[in-house]
Amino acid sequence: MSETIEPFALSIPEGVLTDLRDRLARTRWPERETVNDWSQGAPIERVRALCDHWATRYDWRRCEAKLNALGQFRTTIDGLGIHFLHVRSSEPGARPLLLTHGWPGSVIEFLKVIGPLSDPVAHGGKAEDAFHLVIPSLPGYGFSDKPTTTGWGVERIAAAWIELMRRLGYTDYLAQGGDWGAAVTTALAMAKPAGLRGIHLNMPIVFPEAGDFADLTEAEQATVASMQYYDQQDSGYAKLQGTRPQTVGYALTDSPAGQAAWIYEKFHAWTDNDGTPESALGVDEMLDNIMLYWLPANAASSGRLYWESAGAFKAQRLDVPVGVTIFPRELFRPSRRWAERSYPQLIHWNEREKGGHFAAFEQPVAFVEEVRACFGKLPT
Repeated sequence: MSETIEPFALSIPEGVLTDLRDRLARTRWPERETVNDWSQGAPIERVRALCDHWATRYDWRRCEAKLNALGQFRTTIDGLGIHFLHVRSSEPGARPLLLTHGWPGSVIEFLKVIGPLSDPVAHGGKAEDAFHLVIPSLPGYGFSDKPTTTGWGVERIAAAWIELMRRLGYTDYLAQGGDWGAAVTTALAMAKPAGLRGIHLNMPIVFPEAGDFADLTEAEQATVASMQYYDQQDSGYAKLQGTRPQTVGYALTDSPAGQAAWIYEKFHAWTDNDGTPESALGVDEMLDNIMLYWLPANAASSGRLYWESAGAFKAQRLDVPVGVTIFPRELFRPSRRWAERSYPQLIHWNEREKGGHFAAFEQPVAFVEEVRACFGKLPT
């Protein structure tokens, strides 16, 4: 099997972008929602404004040039082509750091933290804060290949990441993730590769046990309430993608407005915003992320991870150093005492005052501070 790592450059044909604009112009819109909020989903006025910007003002070539300038690569692991960003720091003592995104995210989530993490001196940090960054696209996401057989769950992805780091020559490294990135990073820690020195999670996968409910703190009560809300009101997308990813994939792959609304609604629900997603994330950067679903036509393949790893979000004991940062608008905000049961080597715990599910995307300064603080507690 070839272990070749090939440089990868994006050059989307102009006809693909013309087709996108044409499809947006011909969107068959539903009627207006019968409520004055987001309780039935993304409001038509908001989605039409987003799609109008996409069709008339958004510039994909800007994003394409940014990604190409960073250093993109592809390599085949376990029969699947894996796309990744690889940004090496100029600092001689930089430590390798593996960053894994989730759904509905992509490598776009990390663009604002690449500079501060890889070149800290230029961004108010110290040389010892430097990291070499490896940022892969999950299988079936972005510009990684789409699995053609079953079996690509989080454990297999973690094994592929271990091989990727070996192939890049990193014998000691760190890992970070949220959402599916947290599940993959957890699976990575469970696999106990020799080179893994520690992990950081912004969505720790730990939950209350039966005995905890007798003396819940006020914060823990709020967490339990948010878990119930998610299950009853906010998890429809996961149930669809976890049971019928192929069926929902037809609609999202055919309609850019549909694909945009599917993701845009989550930017509203899961970011720390003042009522609109645009107060947490820029319109263009949201569309940059949506493009990494639209251009490769990977609505079905990305959603299929829910089918493959429906049971991935369960508490597991991790015997590696673990750091945790809780952002206030995260889906699940477990307490430290719950986390300590699963993470006996908990080296860092902090609860921030601002931010949501897309930590690096929404709050890049805070995210960088947390990563530096966490891994600064490990020996170099």
